[in-house]
Amino acid sequence: MSRRNDFPGNFSHVALIYVEEEINEPYLIEAHIKRGVAIVTAEEYINDRKLRFMVLRIRNDLPEIKEDPLLPHNAAKFMFEETQKRHIPYDFKMTFFEPEAMFCSEVGSYAYKEYGIQLWQSESTISSYGVVTLLNTFGVENFVTQMPSDLEYDPQLAVVAEWRYIKALFEDHLYNVVIDAILVCAKNGEEIDHNEWLLSTVRLEKGYSYLMNLIGRTDPVPEGMSAMQAAKSEAFISRHEVLKEKVSTKAAEFLKMKNYTPPYWELVRMAEETTGCK
Repeated sequence: MSRRNDFPGNFSHVALIYVEEEINEPYLIEAHIKRGVAIVTAEEYINDRKLRFMVLRIRNDLPEIKEDPLLPHNAAKFMFEETQKRHIPYDFKMTFFEPEAMFCSEVGSYAYKEYGIQLWQSESTISSYGVVTLLNTFGVENFVTQMPSDLEYDPQLAVVAEWRYIKALFEDHLYNVVIDAILVCAKNGEEIDHNEWLLSTVRLEKGYSYLMNLIGRTDPVPEGMSAMQAAKSEAFISRHEVLKEKVSTKAAEFLKMKNYTPPYWELVRMAEETTGCK
């Protein structure tokens, strides 16, 4: 989600950290597209490949924290227990004010709102017609919402730790320039083209997924996503992979010819050249 709003940011996901008192064990509570809101161990969370993550904490000088220093722990515990009490499906609509289903930002904002702290003091907007059309394809209905990338700039929070996988930085650049180029295509009115012949197969997979959801399994089609949306999602992922490979080839040719890795603006040019959208 970091590349889609009107002011693109650095982060596309948010998780809530809870440390169980009795065993001092950290857990992360997150909204997962396939599983809904789920609890994972720190090891599981880290092993789900990431390029960068940042740990944020509510500032100690806030009046609410001065009154109750354990408020952050209690908010995380509330969400930890809420996740165990009920199944919370993933919120593809991105309706942050309705807790029956939740996307990643909503997990954090819902937990803290219960304790009187409003994270995301202002919402982000997605106003590009092409991007709105593209996201609506995947089920998004609310385009004034809480974006993960904005939490970094919330003045109520302080950064306490950050981790980066520097060796993967170039791969991250490749991924982002292709996403940005596809979004430019979307702004120009281009829609996702999918294979109509595969739709019947996806419908069968959707039915199978429904049965799997009843017994706590997740694959292959996410709960809350229609067969059409799933087909277009697969088409989007496939197109991204093909385009990324082409940009990667151009980058290798650039390196061979000039003897240095292409800077970000060159990758942007290559991605736009590959998609034909500017």
